[in-house]
Amino acid sequence: MAPATEQARKRVLVVDDSKFVRKTFATILRGAFDVREEADGEAAWSAIEGDRSIVMVFTDLDMPKLNGFGLLSRMRSSTDARIRELPVVVISGVEEQANKQRAREAGAHDFIAKSADAAEVLARLDNVLRLVSTRKELETARQVRDVSATRDRLTGTHTGEYLVTESRKRFSFARRHGADLALMALRIENHREVARTAGKDAADQVLARIAKLVSSQIRAEDSIARTAAATFMVVAPGTSAAQIQKLAERLRVQLEQAKITFGKQPLNIVSRVGVASLGADEAATIEELMGIALQRLDTAPSAAAPAPAPASAAPRLPADVEQALQTLERVELRSIGGAATEVLKRLHRIAKMIHDRRR
Repeated sequence: MAPATEQARKRVLVVDDSKFVRKTFATILRGAFDVREEADGEAAWSAIEGDRSIVMVFTDLDMPKLNGFGLLSRMRSSTDARIRELPVVVISGVEEQANKQRAREAGAHDFIAKSADAAEVLARLDNVLRLVSTRKELETARQVRDVSATRDRLTGTHTGEYLVTESRKRFSFARRHGADLALMALRIENHREVARTAGKDAADQVLARIAKLVSSQIRAEDSIARTAAATFMVVAPGTSAAQIQKLAERLRVQLEQAKITFGKQPLNIVSRVGVASLGADEAATIEELMGIALQRLDTAPSAAAPAPAPASAAPRLPADVEQALQTLERVELRSIGGAATEVLKRLHRIAKMIHDRRR
């Protein structure tokens, strides 16, 4: 089985102190890969560091200067992820099984005999590359899953579950060291109303913009999460009750003055805030402190953005013009019949005359 075509321009490094072994493997591999040869581990290490086109290493274990075990150790302990994750196939001769086990524990992906034919070499190489590719895909999927488990997809803030888990550690640290820790709960009271009048997409965009606004006002060491449909919670370590109250008031003012529109339609934001702090409130757990902030949220006065100023009244028309327009508006359209086109033409001429005179 030949390796995947997308690997055709990649390079395989063959490391062995035997020129015959190197040439044998190079002859087999050159049909699908560029091949680089090195005679010892030190030269191979230099090649791996400097040649980013290398996608796999075939190496002997018993070599001068730096043997295969030393080369594996350097690769797997490298600070460069590319080198650390590079697949390695050990070219084995008559080595004992213990050496193979040691090499596998050191990070070797596979073993192949020096006497292997071309079909087996290419099949092993292809299998290892596919295995490494699958592992990378699984790791990427795991990382995406981990991020999605800790982040709210709509607002980009943390999830409530993640916030509680992380805040338990901060709460425990604050109590143990007598430090401050404060919470702020913020709820958008008219979220459902915005969704009804402007649509769910508009309401969701408002939440995302509010989350961005709040995030811009807190420190890097603070955490924010969406804990309910339209409720956010901020956890601020090292923050006193007075400081969190000041932050809450500042955010309320900013929300009152925020000019949020969807399309051309202004959207009023009605918010409510509740705060709690370890220094001012009795709480044995972070969950209890969060509960206090939420209770105060329910009883706090709401802050509503002022309604937009009414549109200015239309200019008054001359009495005769107003009367003519009203008469036209009362006409039964069916009574006009075929004269409708003539009416439209004359109205168009009048409009053009008005436009020309105003220029």
